[in-house]
Amino acid sequence: MSLQTLGYIGLRTKNLEDWSAYASRFLGMQLVDKSRGTATFRMDDRKQRLVVHESDADAPGFFGWEVADAAALDAYAANLERHKVAFARGTRALAEERKVRDLIVLHDPAGNRLEVVHGAETTTDPFKPGRSISGFRTGPLGMGHAVLQCEKIDDVLSFYQDILGFKLSDYFTKPFAAYFFHINPRHHSVAFIETGKVGIHHLMVETCFLDDVGQGYDLALKNPEMIATTFGRHCNDQVHSFYSWSPSKFMFEYGWGGRTLDVENWKPEVVTGGPSLWGHERYWLTEEQRNEAREMRIRNAENGFRIPLNVMEGNYKQARDVCPWWNATAPARKTG
Repeated sequence: MSLQTLGYIGLRTKNLEDWSAYASRFLGMQLVDKSRGTATFRMDDRKQRLVVHESDADAPGFFGWEVADAAALDAYAANLERHKVAFARGTRALAEERKVRDLIVLHDPAGNRLEVVHGAETTTDPFKPGRSISGFRTGPLGMGHAVLQCEKIDDVLSFYQDILGFKLSDYFTKPFAAYFFHINPRHHSVAFIETGKVGIHHLMVETCFLDDVGQGYDLALKNPEMIATTFGRHCNDQVHSFYSWSPSKFMFEYGWGGRTLDVENWKPEVVTGGPSLWGHERYWLTEEQRNEAREMRIRNAENGFRIPLNVMEGNYKQARDVCPWWNATAPARKTG
């Protein structure tokens, strides 16, 4: 009955035209359907991954979490009943709209609408990105991750862990409190940041080549006010990324090179090196928090904190003619 992946996300926005341009020409998603009040986007062989509805407010719409099949969906519903969590069976019309076989609908303690689904529809039509990118890393890892704001972490931890079945990957408390949860080898599919607010903090998609991220950063630099967090690398999920402001005024992380976890043997960690190994100047933080985050990155540099890259097959060429010192230390690096 376990959740497997983050299958799709729905948003409500006052700026549908802006979202159509942002998601396709900036993020590189494929606009597959646009009506008077809705735009839907592909990232891979799924018929839709992102659904944006025109509304009188900018707000989260829904988060679609996948299970394996009809039996797993029934088991998940039974688990919710045991925990006295209210839910509703999705109608046939709603399933067709979401392009899945069946679903149930519930809300988390913060009011976020969650949809547990099975049987997402696929297509053999080739994915055609909205701008020239290599593609998105999805498949068994899902479409990416969602980081949500909450008033207090304790309000959501038990619900997501004990009822929904998410597993804690790691957490940190400085310069702000953030907890990260996985349901598959992606380091996290959902996370929570304690801000005293409720809503989306940011969404993340991962490309197949680092160059896609760098070129996206160049596009963002044409309008520097778009950049919410500069290019950098995280300590925990090890992603190289930058964050831009979406048309709905939450952030969208555009990344590459995320680590994968051994989910059967993973033990939760406390992250002490801060949110980022280097970079990631967060303009959305208070000045005090920005200074604290910067000092943590400086300590990482002074301590020589390094993390190997996570590279997909066919995504790299091994460097030649490295320095004698590097050659001499290679055995220690392989066994260390």
